[in-house]
Amino acid sequence: MKQYLLSVYQPEGTPPPPEVLEGIMRDLDALNARMRAAGAWVFSGGLNAPGTATVVRLKEGEVLTTDGPFLEGKEYLGGFTIVNAPDLDAALAWGRDLARATTLPIEVRPFAGTPGGADGAGD
Repeated sequence: MKQYLLSVYQPEGTPPPPEVLEGIMRDLDALNARMRAAGAWVFSGGLNAPGTATVVRLKEGEVLTTDGPFLEGKEYLGGFTIVNAPDLDAALAWGRDLARATTLPIEVRPFAGTPGGADGAGD
């Protein structure tokens, strides 16, 4: 099995009202239960807003720490799920289900160094 990162991209702005968010969370919990039952679920989690981020970077031999996100944008990484899947098609199927549950864009990407990953290995 290969591992894939399903990244949830969230738009900036006010989150949905509680009555909408409750339905999304219910759908997400049901999807996570299906992933677990299928043996695909590895880990998932939501992230706080980008304003809570701290960036650590090397510049001219020194490590600098700054508040805030690395990039400013209209969307940010709001959460993620890691799944085991036999191939990209299966990972994309989980990504489609996650997009339906969250109503947000999902990026599906294999981990490097695994078969089918960015290191050039095939499926």
